Amino acid sequence: MGKKGLLERLQEGVVIGDGGFVIALEKRGYVTGGPWTPEAVLENPEAVRQLHREFLRAGSDVMQTFTFYSTDDKLNLGGNQAGRDFTCSQINEAACHIAREVASEGDALVAGGVTQCPSYTQGKAKEAIQRQVREQVEAFIANKIDFIICEFFMHVEEMEWVIEEVKKSGMPVAATMCIGIAGDHSGVSAGECAVRMAKAGADVVGVNCLYDPHMTLDTMKLMKTALDEAGLKPFLMTQPNGFYTTGTGKEGYLSCPEYPFAMEPRVITRFDVHKYAREAYDLGVRYIGGCCGFEAYHIRAIAEELAEERGKLPPASAKHKPWGGFNQLSSYSFIRERTGRDYWEPLVPNSGRPKPPTYELNTKPMS
Repeated sequence: MGKKGLLERLQEGVVIGDGGFVIALEKRGYVTGGPWTPEAVLENPEAVRQLHREFLRAGSDVMQTFTFYSTDDKLNLGGNQAGRDFTCSQINEAACHIAREVASEGDALVAGGVTQCPSYTQGKAKEAIQRQVREQVEAFIANKIDFIICEFFMHVEEMEWVIEEVKKSGMPVAATMCIGIAGDHSGVSAGECAVRMAKAGADVVGVNCLYDPHMTLDTMKLMKTALDEAGLKPFLMTQPNGFYTTGTGKEGYLSCPEYPFAMEPRVITRFDVHKYAREAYDLGVRYIGGCCGFEAYHIRAIAEELAEERGKLPPASAKHKPWGGFNQLSSYSFIRERTGRDYWEPLVPNSGRPKPPTYELNTKPMS
């Protein structure tokens, strides 16, 4: 008997996504910060494979191909060396093999990731955009992956064109935009974006990247309200960033002065993720994962928070008791007291830095 597909799993319960790749792999020395392109699947496939395995062990039900920004126009943008060495087709083919290999080690599905391309903001026509999409999707079709995620889109018009093209594959389609409560970068409201994605044919609709879990769920509430009012019932999906983004505008964490190389003080805790997972589930979101900044321990927190609903814990929980349970084994009495939800849930962490930030957050639109 084959594995259950995405839509069947969502109908039955929760699907846990994976976490972030580009930020994690840049820190480990395998991705170039700036262009953020995924040639690591060819240059250092074992590094990508290992990160997939960490997410699988933490409870991820989906191995998403590391194909973020894998479009030929993006690979060549600004003199990026990746475009001189590799093509979108080569990267996506390798990414499919790696994701499938790791997914087969568990009960995970393989999702092909399709992202925005510079051609849209350069003013190119619909056909040019869809040609870039076809190049991304060819390897996914050839490798018979399980479904496609269209993610990190800032303009709903581009998203509609992409969904239209991707639907031709015959696979289930998830569509997530990187927008906040103010809507997309063309002034379309978050609610209207959700409705238009659903009407374009997306089976799963939601938000990913740019914002922290709290701000992402605020946007998801607007989307759900609009979808309900329109009588549309796609499955809902959230994959927020693992960094606090309080006070940011349409650019989200990109507008933080710490982005991209000093974001550590903004990292959310595993306990923040417990809260996120519960609130997302209660809202009706059934595809719950993370994006940039979400590490394997964050994904494990989702799986542990929803263990009762899912009827299982992930393998990584063998070495971990939720809410600091294993602190009881500490040789220090004051650490043994740091056990349980009552201690960790209300805790507001301190950065430990002796001075306050050296800036005031600039919320003006970026040029």
